[in-house]
Amino acid sequence: MQPSEPDGRPALAGVRVVDLTQFEAGTSCTETLAWLGAEVIKVEEPTRGDQGRGASSELPGADSFYFLLLNANKRSVTCNLKHPRGRDLLCRLIEHADVFIENFGPGVIERLGFGYDQVKQVNPRIIYARIKGFAPGGPYEHFLAFDMIAQAVGGALSTTGEPDGRPLKPGPTIGDTGTGLHTAIGILAALYQRQFTGRGQRIEVAMQEAVINFCRIAYASQLQWNRPAPRIGNRSVLGTNAPSEAYPCKGGGPNDYCYVYTTRAGNHHWERLLHVVGRDDLLGDPRFATNTDRFANKDAVDEVLKPWIAQRTKCEVMETLGRAGIPAGAVFDTSELINDPFLRERGMFSTVDHPVRGKVTMPGWPVKMSESKVPVVAAPLLGQDNRQIYGELLGCTHEQLDAMRAEEVI
Repeated sequence: MQPSEPDGRPALAGVRVVDLTQFEAGTSCTETLAWLGAEVIKVEEPTRGDQGRGASSELPGADSFYFLLLNANKRSVTCNLKHPRGRDLLCRLIEHADVFIENFGPGVIERLGFGYDQVKQVNPRIIYARIKGFAPGGPYEHFLAFDMIAQAVGGALSTTGEPDGRPLKPGPTIGDTGTGLHTAIGILAALYQRQFTGRGQRIEVAMQEAVINFCRIAYASQLQWNRPAPRIGNRSVLGTNAPSEAYPCKGGGPNDYCYVYTTRAGNHHWERLLHVVGRDDLLGDPRFATNTDRFANKDAVDEVLKPWIAQRTKCEVMETLGRAGIPAGAVFDTSELINDPFLRERGMFSTVDHPVRGKVTMPGWPVKMSESKVPVVAAPLLGQDNRQIYGELLGCTHEQLDAMRAEEVI
């Protein structure tokens, strides 16, 4: 049964965000706020805008798919922050805002005159959020960072890869979008706190530290074994259980694998698995008596499972084991997921109309709320909302806007 449509306004309706983010770490944060119902005003440099617009675009003159997937449901205005009138425009926007967020390189926002102390003077209730690669006051505070740098210095690479192999960057961009989501959580908490205190506050999230938080279980390994958490392939970083592996399935394609895992908190998954694969004869085998025994004999565990799994497709393996109460997941690729009819119907993927790109299908927002829903809207063109926002919100006349455009203010 389909859930009923919510009535009224979405969760963050009435919250206005002045968004000075670029690339991914900051834009993923503000896109999250937009999908929760906030009005996000993306403030961009007038000639090229967010650097992500042109990054990796295969079509000259068109915003990249990278940009489109990180800036849905936002509005765009242009503003030259190196021009006095441009800085004045931004100050006036800040007066009307609840949240200010930036992720420029270290020191840039201060040189432009919009550090926290300056912005707080304009609007004492402002929630001021900033994302940097490294924490202020540390030895690397002035260093630049992108996702892969954050994953390296935050520990994710050290635990990803095969034993005795080189460190590998995990595919998901937890250094970027992971930091953006941490920042969104902080902003939501600050908005809630402001209801009682009436005061804004500064929120700082370092990409290195966000990745450390994602690696929390690796520190259980560090504490348990008193040595650095190892690279252990597809197995659990704790190194205490088997099976915990992606096994090849019928088909032989690059993603024809199914990940099979049994809990370390008992033997019930393992016993169910033996029954499904027709190996009840191993139920009393001392090599597999406990989770630690199974890990010590993980190669033998794999040899028990591989023949059964290899005769079936990844979906057959997942469905058979899933129905038996055994955790298993087929390795789905991006094409399989974006074309999954259930995920399309649920809204995890939405097709938007872009004025240049045409129809674009993109991942939506995974958090489903019974009383708050925001349809996905295509990312804005550069400066698309200049006239409306500067006119209606700040009261600028057409003549003033034309004059500012001529002076390269907007």
